[in-house]
Amino acid sequence: MPRGFGLGAAIVAEILLTAIFLLVILGVTHPQRNAEKFAGLVIGFTLTMIHLVSIPIDNTSVNPARSIATAIYGGGEALAQLWVFIVFPLVGGLLAGFAHRALFERKPLPPVQAEARVG
Repeated sequence: MPRGFGLGAAIVAEILLTAIFLLVILGVTHPQRNAEKFAGLVIGFTLTMIHLVSIPIDNTSVNPARSIATAIYGGGEALAQLWVFIVFPLVGGLLAGFAHRALFERKPLPPVQAEARVG
């Protein structure tokens, strides 16, 4: 890891930054928000900010495909750390999906139905 950050910092960064990125994507592309015109700009700006924050921590991943390619060409130590950049972006993605559903996709509870009377 660059600049003396440890494995724990990389794990936290991958989870949080992936979750933030996916929450932005889910939010800006939601059909009820009418933000399609700005979706590309918002997503691109968010990804830029994520890279600026995480390059000093773990050289940025938030995308397992990018990490796999880099590790193959990097060899040795990069391959040994690859699991972090596969597992924890997936965890961040799951966290974002559940958070988005809980925060923005609330469905009202069905009305309480009276018990059927037999008789």
